[in-house]
Amino acid sequence: MADSPLSSSSSMAKRPKPPSSPHLLPDSSDHFTMDALLSSFLSLSDSTSIHTSFDRLIHSTDSDSDQNHLIQRALHLGSLLLEAANRSARRCSSSHNGVVWPLSPDLTIKVFSMLDTQSVCYAAAACSFFQKCAMDPLCFANIDLATLVPKVNNAVVSTMIHRAGDSLKSIKLGVLPPIPAPPFFSSQPLVYSIRNSNDASGISWNDKRSRQGKESSILTRSCLNSLSGNGGAPGAHLRRLHLYNIERMDNTALLASLSACPSLLDLEIVGLHVELRHTLESVSKHCPLIERLVFESSKTGRDDGLKYPTCNEFVLNCPNITTLALKGFKLHDYKARMLVKGLRKLKHIDLSTSYSFTGAFLKNLSANGGGDHLEVMMLRDCMHLKEIEVERFMAAVLAGEFRLLRHLDISNREGLACEGDWYNRCYSASFIPIKQLLEQRPDFRLVAEFPKGSYFDVEQLTASDASLPSGSQSSSHTSYQSVFMSTSDGSYYSDHGSGNDDSRESSFVIYEENSE
Repeated sequence: MADSPLSSSSSMAKRPKPPSSPHLLPDSSDHFTMDALLSSFLSLSDSTSIHTSFDRLIHSTDSDSDQNHLIQRALHLGSLLLEAANRSARRCSSSHNGVVWPLSPDLTIKVFSMLDTQSVCYAAAACSFFQKCAMDPLCFANIDLATLVPKVNNAVVSTMIHRAGDSLKSIKLGVLPPIPAPPFFSSQPLVYSIRNSNDASGISWNDKRSRQGKESSILTRSCLNSLSGNGGAPGAHLRRLHLYNIERMDNTALLASLSACPSLLDLEIVGLHVELRHTLESVSKHCPLIERLVFESSKTGRDDGLKYPTCNEFVLNCPNITTLALKGFKLHDYKARMLVKGLRKLKHIDLSTSYSFTGAFLKNLSANGGGDHLEVMMLRDCMHLKEIEVERFMAAVLAGEFRLLRHLDISNREGLACEGDWYNRCYSASFIPIKQLLEQRPDFRLVAEFPKGSYFDVEQLTASDASLPSGSQSSSHTSYQSVFMSTSDGSYYSDHGSGNDDSRESSFVIYEENSE
């Protein structure tokens, strides 16, 4: 009987499947054969027999092409075997490190988070166990990429910020000045001085700056754009931002970065081509919690853009400022007075190398509680600072004002300006009643370095030595319970720059008075 259409259709549905490709489903026996062959090969310990056997195999072939093909195959298989051995060795070492390393991954991450960024990168290269730990965001919470010569670019900064994510707490970035100048009141540097001098590396500062434009290790105006990425998460919790001599950073780029950092507490800007007015406006608008602001101009004495409304807005919107350093700016007395008097929590003020103000802002500064919390005042190398204004301020100190003030620096390489004649300069602090000052304020430290005069340590004076000594004295004592006046010609004109303690230390140890 003929097949019905239904039975025909059923027979078509049961058509056998084509056999699977041997490459897709390898026979397990092949694995055993390969494993046995490799095990047998690795069990060979006599290298001489291997060499002899391979030579016989080469000589058994007739043509040069076959011999060359055989050699290339041996080299290829040898490289594959070496690669597999290295990979397995790394895996075993990682497992071994994870077992013998005494700390758990959590504690290892905690330790790595205390290291500087470069050390974390070195540790990550040690083994895969450390690499896994070093990839934790906490290890990059405090990014320190500040170097003596340009070494990083935008891509490195972006990678570090992305790794940190919302755990980011601080960033230090740029090319450090050659000689840091630590202040007296802190183990941390307050400001750095930009000078054309050589550091221990033997590379001049000008060479370092010029290298930024010639090498791939260069930071541009967009180096901090990642702070605004991922919905602003990286910059949201940033507490500290230190930027050093990033030549291509401009006002617009800096303001965009600050707008992404609403929780910023510590801002340090050295050598950037940005204006004081725009920076203070941005800080006032976006960083109301800020406590420390350090700003050193890249063009000393030429930035005169700060206006009264900007000062007023800054004082009102940033009431938590305790440390303020504005170095190298044109700052008139009424602006300085508004800042020092208006910032009620201010403890440390540094206006060194600033121009225009005469010190008149110090008059009646303590009225209505102004300057009550001041502990340190740096007025070093202020060109227009007048002797009479310093004298009036010291009289206020002796009268019981500024009870917390313990350090004052009025050093000046050009001398203090005299009243009525700016060209007549004062190179002595003899107008200050030293003995009375120490009797009332034994913890007060006055630093006055001038091109001419004498040096003395008041703690070593007797009761009869009330006036400035004329003889030479020597001392290396540098505690706060002293008053220093150094006017050594050789050390002062060595061009170490404002605030440099290296030259001060050397001049304090040895003094030679010029009899002329």
